[in-house]
Amino acid sequence: MKARIHVTLKPGVLDPQGKAIEHALLGLGFGGIDAVRQGKYIEIDLAESDWDKARTDIEAMCRQLLANTVIENYAIELTE
Repeated sequence: MKARIHVTLKPGVLDPQGKAIEHALLGLGFGGIDAVRQGKYIEIDLAESDWDKARTDIEAMCRQLLANTVIENYAIELTE
């Protein structure tokens, strides 16, 4: 089983890296950009075959290490 985790900053949290990307894109001539937000993508291969157990484990991993839940949101996708 594979877990795909997207971690993004919560709305309202300043994103200096996103702002730097935005300025760089504008400097390269890409117009029509209102804002850029950046995040993390994490892929984990699991030996677990029980979907509920896998989701519970991944949720715990996100809360304890992978995401700072004070300023970040995360979304989990499980696939075989």
